[in-house]
Amino acid sequence: MVCRKSFWTFENDIRLVAEVRDCTMSKDLQKGSKLHADALKRGLLETNRFVGNTLVNMYAKCGDIAKAQELFDKLPIQDIVTWTALVIGYAECGNYMKSIMCFEQIQQEGLSPDAVIVASIVKVCGSLRAHARGKEFHAKIAASGLLRRNVMLGNVLVDMYVKWGELAEAQQVLDELPLRNVVSWTTLITGYCQHEHGEEALICFERMKYEGHSPNPMTLACILKACGVTGQTEKGEAIHVEILRKGLLEGDIVLGNAVVDMYAKYGDLVKAYEVFSNLRARDIFSWNALLAGYVHHGQAEEALNCFKKMKHGKCSPDAVTFVCALKACGAIGAIEKGFEVHAEILRKQLQGKGIVLGNALVDMYAKCGALIMARQVFDELPAKDIVTWTALISGFCELGHGLEALCLFERMKVEAGFSPNAITFACILRACSSIGATERGQSYFDSMSTKYGISPTSEHHACMVSLYGHAGYFEEAMAMIEKMPSSDYLPAWSALIGASCRWGDINSGRLAFKNSLQLDDKSSLAYVRMSSILVSAYRQ
Repeated sequence: MVCRKSFWTFENDIRLVAEVRDCTMSKDLQKGSKLHADALKRGLLETNRFVGNTLVNMYAKCGDIAKAQELFDKLPIQDIVTWTALVIGYAECGNYMKSIMCFEQIQQEGLSPDAVIVASIVKVCGSLRAHARGKEFHAKIAASGLLRRNVMLGNVLVDMYVKWGELAEAQQVLDELPLRNVVSWTTLITGYCQHEHGEEALICFERMKYEGHSPNPMTLACILKACGVTGQTEKGEAIHVEILRKGLLEGDIVLGNAVVDMYAKYGDLVKAYEVFSNLRARDIFSWNALLAGYVHHGQAEEALNCFKKMKHGKCSPDAVTFVCALKACGAIGAIEKGFEVHAEILRKQLQGKGIVLGNALVDMYAKCGALIMARQVFDELPAKDIVTWTALISGFCELGHGLEALCLFERMKVEAGFSPNAITFACILRACSSIGATERGQSYFDSMSTKYGISPTSEHHACMVSLYGHAGYFEEAMAMIEKMPSSDYLPAWSALIGASCRWGDINSGRLAFKNSLQLDDKSSLAYVRMSSILVSAYRQ
């Protein structure tokens, strides 16, 4: 009878552990708590450590880390399994420092952490950007010989360096791993793609295939992004064909979105729309990929049509969608549509919750000429960055309010403490040109390299040519063209033609006209301005 009773007790314990694990998988905290109460009534936490470990893990995985810690503290025995549940639980809920503290306590108590817990703590170092500690763990793992028999540890080390943005080190770690699999390569490829190193991602992809590893859908999604960024159309299309041949698009929306995004980045928007239309399921990322493609390649009307269709398709726009729609409105001056989009943003209570969206609103109103609205949105934003200021400065500059643009520029530097970037300087040099502030413009131009470490581009030189030309300083304008570091002289010669037209300087005009035609013999603007110069000279 005793043996029979023990057997039934053991069987019930196993059943309870299995039920708790089911709750862990389904995130059913309520049922898990009831099972915990049942275990307490039966005194199982004092007699069966498996029950205690499973319950700690259940609470941690269900997100109730406080309850997991409370139960952990009450257990009569805490073994490496119990500690592992707690370390991983703290890591998964974002309390990285507590996770590291638990790991250190494990070592103090003389317990030997297994590969699972070590992998978890390496991930924590990656998320925390804890460089010194992470490299210390790396050295210990390498010395322990674990990398020769556990590919997962190698993968999390690669991932740690990727999270830090140390891609050369991540590449070195991968190259030295005795064991590699598709996850190892995909982790590095993902890192290269996230940091816009498309060429390196493609090289890794070829090496991975050479080693005999078949890419998984995540690998393919990343490499399609790399193809889109680098403009490698043939390779991207070949991968698309392979995906279709294997039927991988049937149930993988992430991969489908990556294909749409690739064609959209190429500018092949007909193909992007074709792939998009054939997707069995679409989500917000599908729509955003297509919408961003239309905006980036100057098809604002199509972008707004896409935005309209998306809403009719019962897909709720997010912040990225609204940014794209606002850019489209600004590009074609669709102020009424811009008002509608802004109203929808307000209804969804998104304004003020993301600096990128706020910047897009300021930029849209500025491009549409609604400077009062642009200024109002600007003033209401809880946070601003250099892009916010530049959008408003650009708006005032483009609409001929050069003095106001200069005032904003000085406020940005003095009151807000932002350093101008290359785009800000292009705006402010145009503002100086519009109000004839030659000396001030020259001072700003000089400060680009001396104070802010920005190398002037052909656009900045063209702005200075315009600045000097509008003031009638043609010798200085010519000297600026001669100092240009790049071969993109067309904007500068065009600026000089404009200045020559203003002053009726036929000699400078002829020189600029001749050089402009050598660079672009179809420039109608050059012909129009030269005609104006000749007519002006004839009348005199």
